[in-house]
Parts: sequence; structure tokens; C-alpha cells
Amino acid sequence: MLPTIEALANELAAGRTTSVELTRAALARACDPAGEGPRVFTLLDSERALASAQASDLLRAAGLVRSPLDGLPISLKDLFDIAGQTTCAGSTLLRDAPPASRNALVVERLHAAGAVIVGRTNMTEFAYSGLGLNPHYGTPRNPWDRANGRIPGGSSSGAAVSVSDGMAVAAIGSDTGGSVRIPAALCGLAGFKPTARRVAMDGVLPLSTALDSIGPLAASVRCCAIVDAILAGETQDLPAAAVLTDSSFAIPSDIALDDLDDSVAQAFETACSRLSAAGARIRRIAIPEFSALASLNARATFSAAEAWAWHRGHIAHNAAAYDPRVVSRIVLGEKISAADYIDLVVARKRWIAAVEQRIAPFDALLMPTVPRVAPRIDALEQDEHAYFRTNGLMLRNPSLINFLDGCALSLPCHTSGSAPVGLMIAAAGGADRRVLALGLAVEAELAAAY
Repeated sequence: MLPTIEALANELAAGRTTSVELTRAALARACDPAGEGPRVFTLLDSERALASAQASDLLRAAGLVRSPLDGLPISLKDLFDIAGQTTCAGSTLLRDAPPASRNALVVERLHAAGAVIVGRTNMTEFAYSGLGLNPHYGTPRNPWDRANGRIPGGSSSGAAVSVSDGMAVAAIGSDTGGSVRIPAALCGLAGFKPTARRVAMDGVLPLSTALDSIGPLAASVRCCAIVDAILAGETQDLPAAAVLTDSSFAIPSDIALDDLDDSVAQAFETACSRLSAAGARIRRIAIPEFSALASLNARATFSAAEAWAWHRGHIAHNAAAYDPRVVSRIVLGEKISAADYIDLVVARKRWIAAVEQRIAPFDALLMPTVPRVAPRIDALEQDEHAYFRTNGLMLRNPSLINFLDGCALSLPCHTSGSAPVGLMIAAAGGADRRVLALGLAVEAELAAAY
């Protein structure tokens, strides 16, 4: 069991450990040559992390505790500006770019909360894949079945493994089509994608401004709720666990249950049965808009259009510096016209309204976060067709919620010792606190059952 934020905060409050001790332990794991650290971090900021930890201990000794995160090691995806550091986004293209002159707003909020940022985590280059492979910095291996070298999920690959391997208590990632929830699901963690407008993107390198959102990966739903509140600048109390007997869920019969492998299908059905037995009302419903999304995106996608707009100058001058599997998708945006993009914006509004009307009678949707357990890295590196097919499958369910401009939580629903499987709880935009409250209740019920 991974330590939670509150458990470690209690240890600090009781004087049984210090921030410096916790930070040194996290850095030691990151520096272990036998571990995943060299593939998890693109930059390990040991000196600054220890200075932050010392400051936290001094303030705590004076009776000043800034938040539950105060003094705890946190990792940051390599998309966020930190003053004096270059934001590379998992690329080599930007290595020589000028360092950031100021912190991203998210970083400012973490500093104000007393978080100790231990380093920048590896990711799919420019966040453009749900698998987590990176030919420049290596691919962190999933903690499950590490001997066979399975993918961690992406694009927040290093973020997930930094938490699973004790290099950070929580990680901050981004989610454009599942990049927080996919690695959380594949690595057995909780991961939360808030409504996009909830957390400001100031100082964050974009993939798609229409879809990007920022969220945490951590040991538990409550850990995610704690971090999310800090990232959002929220001051109200954390949501309390919902009452399952008062809760209603819809399972989409369109798309979301297609092509499940046996492990995911069994874990998902068992979890739903447990929740139903606990009194939750669960019903399968048709959401034909989910099936229609592929045709809606046939002429244009937000990711391709907006990524091309950001990258076109770099590609013109140095396309060879990119991961070929990333740049091949970005250049598709060159063929998208302004009219295509405007049509997509209009179509999305109609699509969101239709989906929201269908799901309005329910508290949330339930679906598998991803349809497959983590495949082997080498199988995807060696087979182009397998890479792109698997990438599409991993992104499929999570990206439905990004297009909805909704919020979603992935939490583990597998039995101990088996392949990690994520259960996704999702709702329309603005229902973040409700989703977290439901997640707390679901997590508690599944933990008791398993």
C-alpha cells in the first residue's frame, strides 16, 4: 500500500518524520541505478527540493503548516514552467530553448501550499500519445509485471511511476485525451481529470487548448481531491463521501464497452456488481453520440489542428528532432482548414448538449478507463500497426469526457495481485466535487469488498 497524503501529514505533525527525511528518501529512490528513476525524470531538482524541505521543517517547528501537502515530495510533468528551467515537454527539440522567466500558476500554488517539487517527469513527447513511449529519454516500466517491461500509459508516464515507486507522494500531470487517467489505470493509481476551466493553464505548454486540463495522480481518491483543491485555488472543505444508496450511475452501451480484454471486462463487471449490491442504482443506457464522435472528428480534430498551429514553425525547421510517431500525427493538422475547425467547434457544442441531456438523470457515468491491461513496450516499439491501434484503444474512453468538457476520475477496481484495471467515474463539466464524492464512496466500497 502506498502512503497517502494525510497519513504522511500526520507523521509530520507527530514529529515521527521530517520533510527532509521524506525528500531524501524520494530522491534516493529516484537516483537508484537499479530503479526507474533515470527514465522517470527528465530533470531531478535535488538541491532545490532539499532547500524547500528544510524550509518546510523550519516553518512547521514554528507552528506554521500551509496545507496537507506541506513538506511532501511532489513530481511535476515536464510541461510546466519553473523559473530558471527549460520546459522540454519530453522532447530534445526544446533543450536549448530559453529557461522560463516565471513559474506556471500551478507551480505558484504548489509552492504556496509548501509542496516539495522533486523534479520534472518524463512523458510522451509533447503529450501526443496515450502509451507513454519516449525514444529520447526512455520509457518508464509499469510497476506491474516489470520484468516483462510493460507500458506505464501516457502521456503522463513518468508521473505515474514516480508515485508507484515512491519517488513522489503525488504527481501533477495533464490530460487532453486521458493522459492522467490512462497511466493511473494501468499503474493501479487514482487519477483525476477536472473540468478544463477549473485549473488555469498559465505557464503550461499546450497540446490542445480546447481539451487540455491539469490533474493529479496519487495513491487514493482523497489524495487527488486534496491536490486538486490546491491546483484550483479552492478554499472550501473537501467533498465528503457520497452515500451509495442515494447514487445513480449510467453505463454507456455505445463504444465504451467494446473490445475489452478478459481482465478488464471481469474487473469492471465485478466492481459494478459490488456497487449494485451496496445499494447504488446502475443502469445501462444508449448514448449514440459516443458512436458518432469518430465521424464528427473525421475531417478535423482539436488536437491535430491546435498542435499543428503551435508546432508548424519547429517542424518546418527541424522535423527530424521529433519522435516520428508524434510528428506524423501533428502534421495531419496542416490539412485542416479554418472552416473545418469552426464546423467542429459548432458540432461540439451540439454534441455536448445532447450528451448532457441523456446523462442528466444520473449522478455519473461508469465505464472502464481503458479497455486493455498494459501491453509490453517491445511489442509496440517493433510494430507500427500495434502501436497506433493500441494508442487509439487507450485514448478512446477517456477522450469522450475531454470532448464533453467534463470531469472524470479513474480509480483501481482490480483484485490485489492481478493486472491493474481502472474504473472511470465521469460527469458533465462543473460536477467535479460530485465526481470526487462518488469516487470516495466507490473506493471505500471496493476496498472493503476486495
